[in-house]
Amino acid sequence: MGSKLKQAGLICAGLVGGILISLQFSAMAEKETRATLPIEELRTFAEVFNAIKQGYVEPVDDKKLITHAISGMLSNLDPHSSYLDADAYKDLQVGTQGEFGGLGIEVGMEDGLVKVVSPIEDTPADRGGVKSGDLIFKLDDSLVKGMTLSDAVKRMRGKPKTTIKLSILRKGEAKPIEITLTREVIKVQSVKSKLVEDGYGYLRITSFQENTGASLIKHLNDLYQPGPLKGLVLDLRNDPGGLLNTAIGVSGAFLPPKTLVTSTDGRTPDAKHQFYAQPEDYLRGSKDDYLKNLPALARKVPMVVLINGGSASASEIVAGALQDHKRAVILGTTSFGKGSVQTVLPLPGNAAIKLTTARYFTPSGRSIQAKGIVPDIVVEESANGNSSARLREADLENHLGNGEKDTVAPATPAKPQSKGPAKTKTSPGKDEGEEAAEPPTRELASKKDYQLNQALNLLKGLQIMQNKP
Repeated sequence: MGSKLKQAGLICAGLVGGILISLQFSAMAEKETRATLPIEELRTFAEVFNAIKQGYVEPVDDKKLITHAISGMLSNLDPHSSYLDADAYKDLQVGTQGEFGGLGIEVGMEDGLVKVVSPIEDTPADRGGVKSGDLIFKLDDSLVKGMTLSDAVKRMRGKPKTTIKLSILRKGEAKPIEITLTREVIKVQSVKSKLVEDGYGYLRITSFQENTGASLIKHLNDLYQPGPLKGLVLDLRNDPGGLLNTAIGVSGAFLPPKTLVTSTDGRTPDAKHQFYAQPEDYLRGSKDDYLKNLPALARKVPMVVLINGGSASASEIVAGALQDHKRAVILGTTSFGKGSVQTVLPLPGNAAIKLTTARYFTPSGRSIQAKGIVPDIVVEESANGNSSARLREADLENHLGNGEKDTVAPATPAKPQSKGPAKTKTSPGKDEGEEAAEPPTRELASKKDYQLNQALNLLKGLQIMQNKP
């Protein structure tokens, strides 16, 4: 038994050592610990590995055990570090190109359940009524408890036109909710636009993909075709983020060239970087600089940026850059607060790990992580001052601290919105405004969109002030 244990220990130590080498662990660790491995801990790992191999009720494949061990190491670090098997890695690569199969949900893991960060606009999940903060505890007849996030995502993906039933726990609902969705090929149109009024343009970015920057320029040119704009609304609400270089390019469309957009800070030299509105930072493998086709007045038009609790990651980088440089007024509610950098490190067998390696900071040095971007002017989703309860980064289990203090930004800054008219109570726990509130609409730049209307009113006020003699 002792010789077998020793042999298993040597095998496991060699295996773990090989994994660490393949991940270029030496570049990620502190200099003084590069040459050492935790032998005692690896011996414990070997003992557990051997106990499972020898005594578990059913035979377990070596690859499965090691994969689960890697997955467990990563998932217990923070909500965004994870192991990607070959299928998940492929899905990640395809997803950044704007087309993938599934339901259209940004998800994380909490207490062993799948937690919805945000449904992607105009996808089966969005149309079916899945909401931010929902806890998915069952997929069809399979309990989520015990699955890895990768396993759960794999079950939610599938062939188009096939269905899946989600069993959901939702805050405020006494009973579980069951939603049946039909899978489809998710083609995300990341930029949409509309001339909402004469001289006032509306731009909506749903996610930051490889083609988002070029698409943004096309939409800006379309908006400017009838004539100069008096004001522009950039809508980043419910935008879960995406590619960093695209966020830099979008920021560069509204900031002077070579302006600092964001910085990152981590343990290694590679994780410490400043990113500017310049081609070498926003172009990735392309020589075609899409910002050369930017309308000349786009960098000077008065702007309002809309954000809410579903605005995360890349959208927070853009909002923070425009806010710090006083290029735009940020309006809405505090953003999600995902200010961490994930580096994808390929592994043998077409797998990879997604590892949190740094934190994002705004140009003035403010940490985004677990704090979010606090708007200059708080405007709730409806005139009665209510916004739907939203999950934020600080609510996630094992969330990374912000690098300053483990505190969350206040939900309300110094400039709250003005209160509406007094409400008349009609029943205990409800008010007239709640009962009369309009249901959410999927119309682009709807006239019923309260936050958008407030943004337009603000732009018109700015226009009046500028035109005063």
